[in-house]
Order: sequence, then structure tokens, then C-alpha cells
Amino acid sequence: MKTIVFKVNPRRPDPALIACAARTVREGGLVAFPTETVYGLAANLLDAAAIERIYRVKKRSRDKPLTVHISDLAMIRKMGCRINRNAKKLIDAFWPGPLTIVLKSSKGKKIGFRMPANKIALWLIAASKVPVVAPSANLSGHKAPKSARAVLKELGGKIAMLLDGGKTAFGIESTVVDMTKEPPVILREGAINAKELFGELGRA
Repeated sequence: MKTIVFKVNPRRPDPALIACAARTVREGGLVAFPTETVYGLAANLLDAAAIERIYRVKKRSRDKPLTVHISDLAMIRKMGCRINRNAKKLIDAFWPGPLTIVLKSSKGKKIGFRMPANKIALWLIAASKVPVVAPSANLSGHKAPKSARAVLKELGGKIAMLLDGGKTAFGIESTVVDMTKEPPVILREGAINAKELFGELGRA
């Protein structure tokens, strides 16, 4: 497989390129794209073969869940999750941005959600019109990629497409917070530190 690479202006993404990438995601292909933290690897959550492919390509353990990337809050409700009071505080403070929040669905399943601030990412997710999962675009256990070049080094020839939007702003992964617990628990400290998070939760 040859990985198709598109240069995309991060301030003014070409709608035609975004539409092409979104169609690839809908049809089961894997598309690497920039967020404000690191490059992610998009796949259609509703396509079992695409999900299997993302685990295989990344050499990712099957017991590691995948975060759903969203462009609006409606997707959270569509997936049967409720935004509790503490989650709403963090969403208002940090979304779009480098924060992943874990919520519980009506079926009792924990699901992580993230709304990235990068315009390429938001447009791709919205245009895909399916739930999009997007772990970092690298081999599991390796350093998360900050550039398209780093993605190609590890995943070139293994994924369908790469949107090259230049270097990412943060270069470290999002902070992950489990909002199903009281008090909330930080599962991974990343671009947002614990002091910032709990400062927001402590405000009225």
C-alpha cells in the first residue's frame, strides 16, 4: 500500500482534501492527521475491519481502549453517555483542546471523548459523519509523532492517507480524566496539568 500524503494549510484547510480524507475514513481506511497535541490515526468506529486494522498497524494491545474524537457534543449523547456536572466544567474550560474525558454510557461502558482544537482535525471529524477513533499515529510504545515526517517513518505504506498540517503545537498527548469517579481521577497527565484541572473543578 502506498500512503497518499496531502499538504494541508492548518489555518485554511482545503474542503476538497478534507472531504477526500473523510470519505476514506468512512470507507474503512486509516488516515493520519494533526491535532494540537500529536498526530492521530483516524478510523471508523462502526467498521470492525478498520478497528482491527488500527490495532494491527500500531501493534497495539487489544485491551487498550480507543478514544472517540468529536467535533460537537451531540456525538456524546448519540453514544449513550451523559455529561455530568464536573465533566461540563472541564468541557467549558478546555474544549476544544488537549483534554480527554471518560464518561459512562447507559450500558455501563466507559468511553473516552476528545474534541481537538486543530482545525484540520475538527473538519475531518465533522466531515466523516461517523464516530471517529484516533489513537496517536505511531507504533505502540514509541514516542507520539509531532510531524508528518515522524508518522511516515513508522507507518508509511501501512495506512491509506496522511494529512500533513505541519508540526503540532504541544508535542505531548492529551490529559485523560476519568469523570465516572468522584472525585475525578487523572489517568494520564499530558498537555493540561493536574493543578489546572482541579482548579477548574474547585470553582463554583
